Amino acid sequence: MKVRIGVGFAAVPGREFAARVDTAEALGVDSLWLSEQLSAASVDPLAGMAYALGRTSSIKVGTGVAVLPGRNPVLLAKQLATMAALAPRRVLPVLGLGPARPAERDAFPVPAGRRGAVFDEALQLLRRMLAEETVTFHGEFFDVTDIGIGDRPARPLDIWLGGAAPAALRRIGHYGDGWLASLVDPVEAAAGIAAINAAAAEAGREVDPEHHGLSLRIAFGEVPAATAAALRGRRPGRDPADLVPRGWAQARELVARYVDAGVSKFVVYPLIDSAGWPEFLDGFARELMPLET
Repeated sequence: MKVRIGVGFAAVPGREFAARVDTAEALGVDSLWLSEQLSAASVDPLAGMAYALGRTSSIKVGTGVAVLPGRNPVLLAKQLATMAALAPRRVLPVLGLGPARPAERDAFPVPAGRRGAVFDEALQLLRRMLAEETVTFHGEFFDVTDIGIGDRPARPLDIWLGGAAPAALRRIGHYGDGWLASLVDPVEAAAGIAAINAAAAEAGREVDPEHHGLSLRIAFGEVPAATAAALRGRRPGRDPADLVPRGWAQARELVARYVDAGVSKFVVYPLIDSAGWPEFLDGFARELMPLET
């Protein structure tokens, strides 16, 4: 199993983005990841992805996680295909059902109660646009006739999905190429992988066992109060300390436990302020990159 560990840029201001990208590339970081945080002082994941790919030559760039329902899948296919042509084998799309912040959902409009159905249909159309020269598609939410996006990726893009609810795990097994989990412990990760595999077998397909990943927050000291409150809101009854390692030693130990559970790809989000990033990236290269295999 190939263990790979990337860095997540959550709320990174545009003025700091280039320096972080350059440092990550210079250190040989495997991948960097951009979150969908519409109302935060942060770069847009797709625009930032294109900028980072154009600025670098080796680092992979992913969305962790970009919202699919509310986006036009034909236009998204064109954007992803363009980036894949300009930076082959470095584009890592991960798509999710909705933004983490409920207040941002109105910016991704879908019919009430139909977000899951819109996601499934949008993903189907997205895949066809990336694979076929021209597409005719008449669905409940999307309708296109004899349309193409020009150059398509020479190698099909792996499209990973987020989520950890039972419906999300079934969706990954049925339609996804991988799973990027968040806020699950190693036991829950193993159970999620088993559920995905069962759903995939049910659909007559297989999800690559190398394609299970995790977004991992890491604190240096106490978990910030705002982060702890958000985690409790998303995982009621769980102590944030169980899901967020404190310091490099705890992070290494927890990564090893996830690897034993079947997770091999990691996106590390440090809970630090902007001034701490240079020190964090140096520590990341020293403390976590040696765990890659």
